[in-house]
Amino acid sequence: MKPWILGLTGGIGSGKSAVAQQFIELGVHAVDADHAARWVVEPGKPALTKIVEHFGEAILLPDGYLNRPALRARIFSNPEERRWLEALLHPLINQEIQQSLASAQSPYAILVSPLLVESGQRLMTQRLLVVDAPEALQIERTVARDQTSSEQVEAILKAQAKREERLRHAHDVLVNDRDLSWLNDEVQRLHAFYLTLRGGKEA
Repeated sequence: MKPWILGLTGGIGSGKSAVAQQFIELGVHAVDADHAARWVVEPGKPALTKIVEHFGEAILLPDGYLNRPALRARIFSNPEERRWLEALLHPLINQEIQQSLASAQSPYAILVSPLLVESGQRLMTQRLLVVDAPEALQIERTVARDQTSSEQVEAILKAQAKREERLRHAHDVLVNDRDLSWLNDEVQRLHAFYLTLRGGKEA
């Protein structure tokens, strides 16, 4: 039987990567949309050539890789540029994701994506798990992890789907505001439940 697909999402600093890692350790096949987004713009890939043609050579690092912070700065302040980039990359990223999900051997597989709701990637999934956390905690975690400013994190939070929008689509919500061992237990509980589902639904 083909594995069903669980979408895993959450705002920046909510801890969705930690949750995804726990599922992987339980033997669940996981595909990270951020990784797919990196693969499609590696040197030599057609998407990178188009990005350079559009934004100019300055968008590259000296080693020929994409300068992500520079690109992010360009598109965050310019919605039109962001739409251009999304139109180029989303179809390629989705193709990459689907190929990887198709190779899953576990009873269900996970698509991890911060933009699951707003990019339409949730249409590839049968069920949605949202990792949620209080905004102050999201900011604190992200500042510590990325050595960035709280202003920049707040800007990213604004650009991502509103919490209400994510939660409206959620089948399951994991509020990640405690320690890692608690989180571990919660993921194991969810995993046991997911193993009882058929096509992401209760039988």
